Amino acid sequence: MPHDHSHAGHQHAAPPPGGGFNAAFAIGIALNLAFVAAETAGGLWANSAALLSDAGHNLSDVLSLALAWGAAWLAGRPATRRYTFGYRGATIQAALLNTALLYAALGFILWETIDHLRHPEPVNGRWVMLLAGAGILVNGVTALLFRSGQKGDVNVRGAYLHMLTDALVSVGVVAGGGLVVLTGWAWLDPVIGFIILAIIAYSSWGLLRDSLRLGLQAVPDGIDPEAVRNYLLQQPEVQSVHDLHIWSLSSSGHDAALMAHLVRPGGADAQWLATLSKGLEAEFHIHHSTVQVEDGPTPGGCHSGCQLPEAAAHGHA
Repeated sequence: MPHDHSHAGHQHAAPPPGGGFNAAFAIGIALNLAFVAAETAGGLWANSAALLSDAGHNLSDVLSLALAWGAAWLAGRPATRRYTFGYRGATIQAALLNTALLYAALGFILWETIDHLRHPEPVNGRWVMLLAGAGILVNGVTALLFRSGQKGDVNVRGAYLHMLTDALVSVGVVAGGGLVVLTGWAWLDPVIGFIILAIIAYSSWGLLRDSLRLGLQAVPDGIDPEAVRNYLLQQPEVQSVHDLHIWSLSSSGHDAALMAHLVRPGGADAQWLATLSKGLEAEFHIHHSTVQVEDGPTPGGCHSGCQLPEAAAHGHA
């Protein structure tokens, strides 16, 4: 049976270099580098596992911010003949790498904390409180720099959550330092280190989950694939839908793309396709859609292991 293959889609300008957060990344990296140096020196002098663990995590945050900044800059580069989507996917790679680095740092810090618990030594609680108090200010200010963009971009959200978590952890370190001063119990310091690790691991789980989903090209959060399928089936004269794929081009939650095959006798003209594309953007925030229209069932069925057109309306692609 002959087919009329038509495609609907449109290009969108790449995001600005740095994702619009160049100043935030630069300030955040500078502040945290200075704080890591101060906290490491203070942790060694005060013999504090909590301070050293926090310094190690802050160092990983500096690397995280640098990677996120580099990826955001790459995402703003124009598309090329080989990289037809541009470099937007760099933000997904950065989110995955940052998550892996974070958990590697947690493993190292855990080892150091266990060693301090087995061999507790006197801790200068007042010095711990002073440096951790500075950490509240440094990390809190850095987190605020990314607050406006954290809801729509996993890459930016990673930077925001790292900084916000560190600010909250520093509050705990201040409290722990006070307890050491009041009680003289040196073993409280590594215990606080364990609590810090647990907080960081827990708060980072959502970032790990979302990064993996993006890397596996899952349907973006906020888009119901069945609702999209039903919307396509409701279009005039569309009989079935197959080879439906929805994914994100970058770490941004507003950078979704769609590819689908529709069975529609007589095919479709440019106006019908343009209306469909605008509807997908308005209803589901899918900004890049490619639709192939066929005038009958495709010989051999689907092309990517999905369900056949006759069953597509009753299941998932």
